[in-house]
Amino acid sequence: MKKILAMVMALLMVMGMLAGCASGDAPETTAGTDSANTGGDGAVTPIKIGLTGPLTGSNAAYGLAVKAGMEIAVEEINANAAQNGGLTLEFRAEDDEADGEKGVSAYNSLKDWGMQIFAGAVTTSPSLTIAAETLNDQMFMLTPSASAVEIPATGSNVFQMCFTDPNQGASAAEVISKQWPDAAIGVIYDSSNPYSAGIYNGFAEKAEELGLNIVCETSFTEDSKSDLSTQVTQCQDAGADLVFLPFYYTEASQVLTYANTIGYAPTFFGCDGMDGILTVEGFDTQLAEGLALMTPFDANASDEATASFVAKFQEKMDGLVPNQFAADGYDVIYAIYDACVAAGVDGNTSTADICAALMEQFASMTFDGLTGKGMTWDETGMISKSPAAVVIKDGVYVPMS
Repeated sequence: MKKILAMVMALLMVMGMLAGCASGDAPETTAGTDSANTGGDGAVTPIKIGLTGPLTGSNAAYGLAVKAGMEIAVEEINANAAQNGGLTLEFRAEDDEADGEKGVSAYNSLKDWGMQIFAGAVTTSPSLTIAAETLNDQMFMLTPSASAVEIPATGSNVFQMCFTDPNQGASAAEVISKQWPDAAIGVIYDSSNPYSAGIYNGFAEKAEELGLNIVCETSFTEDSKSDLSTQVTQCQDAGADLVFLPFYYTEASQVLTYANTIGYAPTFFGCDGMDGILTVEGFDTQLAEGLALMTPFDANASDEATASFVAKFQEKMDGLVPNQFAADGYDVIYAIYDACVAAGVDGNTSTADICAALMEQFASMTFDGLTGKGMTWDETGMISKSPAAVVIKDGVYVPMS
């Protein structure tokens, strides 16, 4: 009888163990399966995406534009998640004030939050410092607007949505050679800023190749940019009838204002950092009439996608017209989302596995966005898309023919 009882007890213990395995934690599964992608209620676990950018300070216009563009994309994606497989996103932005050291601190705050993909930084300096951190963390990085060639060179996990500086400079030289082949060209650039210096170097190299007539090259630094009158006067004295300004619109507004003061009226040609000059507080926008600039986004375009984005941005930003930086931010989120869906990853996938999956996707995918159609990336993380130039006429961008 004791033997029979012992056998019954043993059988009950085995059955209990089997029941425990069936009702307890499931074994790990491969990312992309239903078990990995859903929580207990069947919902797909969201992926956490973070941004650092200048949300305060003199460069805040760039960071706030990117942040708003990304928020619109996240809101659209989450609203349509049920029709697109159920994947949703969580988004958070931290202020880096366009400073490298503060950028690392902001990045670490996002990691503490649980960030799995880094959709930043907005500007070059913090991007350079943070890129090294993302390489060590095996975290995918796609910057919307930091364009220095050194950024994607940091590691195979780092990609750009915008043109690299030298490529943009070379494209600007090509546009000038077609539109103003006989121009006497003056150049003013910020030698202390990697973005400005990088564009200038690309421009100068291509201008020499094309035989452009550069009559004046002058520069300033971070410490001397509050007064650019000397540089403007040098271009005037050299007889420049076109002045190339490869820097941000805050300093460009000073150049245009002072040139008007001394009666100097050349054609001014800027790069993508010029996008936003019509929003500078206290600046007479009439002075920007005829200004040409490189930008892959035109808020006045009539296509449905652009019109929808502009309307949503203006509602979010109190009527402000979105610039290229906002559109780049929007495109970054959608490119990441498309790659995540294609790779079958979600919030349950490890950061390192997401990084590896997105690296593979971006190396082979083609993406259509607000800032270009048929965009692709090479193995270095640099983007290929068609450059575009516009002219400001009657306060709006007009495509350059």
